[in-house]
Amino acid sequence: MFQYTHPIPPKWLRNAHAQTIYAKTRQSPTPHYRRELWTDSHQTDLVAYDFVDSPYANAPVVVLFHGLEGSSHSHYSVELMRCVQERGWHGVVAHFRGCGGVRAIRAYHSGDTQEIAHMLGCLKTRYPTQKIYAMGVSLGGNALAKYLGEQGNLAIVDAAAVVSAPVNLNAAADALSAGMAKWLYTPYFLHTLKHKVPYHHTVKTLSEFDDVYTAPMHGFSGCRDYYTRCEALPYLPKITRPTLLLNAQNDPFLPAEFLPNPQQVSRSVMLLQPEHGGHCGFVNGEGRGNIRWLPETVLSFFEYAESEKSSF
Repeated sequence: MFQYTHPIPPKWLRNAHAQTIYAKTRQSPTPHYRRELWTDSHQTDLVAYDFVDSPYANAPVVVLFHGLEGSSHSHYSVELMRCVQERGWHGVVAHFRGCGGVRAIRAYHSGDTQEIAHMLGCLKTRYPTQKIYAMGVSLGGNALAKYLGEQGNLAIVDAAAVVSAPVNLNAAADALSAGMAKWLYTPYFLHTLKHKVPYHHTVKTLSEFDDVYTAPMHGFSGCRDYYTRCEALPYLPKITRPTLLLNAQNDPFLPAEFLPNPQQVSRSVMLLQPEHGGHCGFVNGEGRGNIRWLPETVLSFFEYAESEKSSF
């Protein structure tokens, strides 16, 4: 069995929103990345791949797909890549179009599995003999999980981790349009999103943005059509690669009643749903806490999956 512990935040940090926001303040110094620009799946844009290189050529490769408006400088990216370096592995943050400081003509979205497949294919060409492990966070996690379900045994990964993913996009959209979540997170995301498409300055929620921009840009009739067709939940039973599906029960982006249960996933998917963690937070330890629990747990799962691959 995969051995793990649940994150235990400091006693003063028990609120879900606080765990989500505070995690951003605890990241380590950013590692030195080596950047390469490669073309996207549509051959219309350049996208950024930020590498941390191992001195060992045949070491495993960990690929990170970031969340909405994330980058290689997001707190979860930095912490993961530093842990990857400590293990002597290769690491790469694969940016979606328009992220990481690189402008793009096209946008990206939660179900863009064509881009996930393209990125992994490019990296497999670069690392033809190495083990490839993938971690997707939030939006990137939903896209990765959908890709894994679509591809089954053809998926270009040896194991995967899907973290804080809104696999039920409709439920997540409702959660982010109500209560404290609406006031805490919507302005943060819209600030950068509307910067990329300034003529949609009137939108006030992420659902409105998706309705007037994301959906029509990618061929969906509206935001609900986009969410229904792109959410990963229906694809979870089709995953055949060893996959850790990690969601905190107090994630403000996806309420606990909408988290996947064992009947909704394949036997290759391991559910891990700790009580605490917020959204991409998972602060652990006493005092001021730290955010190493997430990368250490994910990398340990990859090692476990490799040692127990016959059981998946």
